[in-house]
Amino acid sequence: MTTTTLVSPHSADATIDADERLYRKISWRILPLLILAYIVSYLDRVNIGYAQLQMKDALGFSTAAFGIGAGIMFLGYCLFEVPSNMLLERIGARKTFLRIMVLWGLTASATMFVTTPLQFYVVRFMLGVFEAGFFPGVILYMTYWYPPARRGRMVAIFSSAPVVAGIIAGPLSGATLKFMDHAAGLAGWQWVYLTQGLPAVILGIVIYLTLTDRPTPGGWLSAEECERIQRNLGSGGAANVHSSGAQFLMVLRMPKVWALALVSFLTIGAQYTMVFWIPTLIKSWGVSDPFHIGLYSALPSLLGAIAMIFVGRSSDRWLERRWHFAACCAVTVIGLFATTLTLGQLMPSMIAMCVMAMGMAAVTPVLTTAEADFLPKEVAAPGIAFITSCGILGAAASPAVTGILNARTGSPVYSLYLVIGLFIVAPALLLLILPAKGASRAAA
Repeated sequence: MTTTTLVSPHSADATIDADERLYRKISWRILPLLILAYIVSYLDRVNIGYAQLQMKDALGFSTAAFGIGAGIMFLGYCLFEVPSNMLLERIGARKTFLRIMVLWGLTASATMFVTTPLQFYVVRFMLGVFEAGFFPGVILYMTYWYPPARRGRMVAIFSSAPVVAGIIAGPLSGATLKFMDHAAGLAGWQWVYLTQGLPAVILGIVIYLTLTDRPTPGGWLSAEECERIQRNLGSGGAANVHSSGAQFLMVLRMPKVWALALVSFLTIGAQYTMVFWIPTLIKSWGVSDPFHIGLYSALPSLLGAIAMIFVGRSSDRWLERRWHFAACCAVTVIGLFATTLTLGQLMPSMIAMCVMAMGMAAVTPVLTTAEADFLPKEVAAPGIAFITSCGILGAAASPAVTGILNARTGSPVYSLYLVIGLFIVAPALLLLILPAKGASRAAA
């Protein structure tokens, strides 16, 4: 005889309401600080694109030298990303984020003192070394709190930080270049590095004092709330184990991890090519005032932020990542191709760039969530870090390649064709390596 247990609809509704309240509480506690930290991180990565509008002439740097300096940061980032994420599981998120943010903030500010290309390369490389592990560390940190059905939305919200930073970076950097030039004996480009680097130090201390390493009773969470979090995580939660060399070797033996790393390499390389050269592109369309260049660059980022949240919600609703990623890449390609046709005409080029930004901004959170969903929980820490670090190699290579390409051809059109190719190959590869129900462990 089979006994059937009936669940009251009222009880189910009460559980859903309790979960909503709990995750709203968690999100308001951890997301604002992490998003703000990521905004500052992104500013310190990409403000070089605006600083070069003055710095290149002031120091006599070539376009190729700037491309190398922009990319070499990500080489340092790649080398230390996996060790940083493995260390996070041993010493905790708070200490890891504190170390990362204080050191990267001081190094980013120190860029104001460079006078030669070699000094520039060294500072940029060390910036990557010290910042390594922040993004994959946050993604891993989210697996301690959010189940798969909520994770894509949260990753999308967190990943909107670079787009928000893009909205801020243009006007902020442009205004600094224009209005603070020669203030207190410093050039405008020096003020850009100083004012955008030091906030990371302050934020690192605030995060250390405010967040907790994992959901634990006491303070702002009750024992019942912690139990509910662990119950909801279930098999989709992060393993409560320490990363080891054996786990990393396990990751290296997974062919699909290597394939995902290649997709990440192509995608991030294409994205950072556009991020670093957008100010120069806008300048080539006849805009000479650095403040106006900053204002023009803000609009595509604003539209990208809106598109990112929309796509993240849709991806969670359907528990589908592959075709969302492919659709975002397709929109990006359309915008980029239109840009090549309208090059030199300000308004048509800006419209095309806005289309491109809406697709490009939504690419990263969908891909990152697909990677986190795919990886088994026992190798999540080294796996996420390995894929991200391989992707960062794309950001190391592509700005240098496009900088040399632009210098030799005298036109950015061929660089745009290169980026278009990357955004075509990446989704095709993802669709091949992850079957319809293999892109997400939650959907499997």
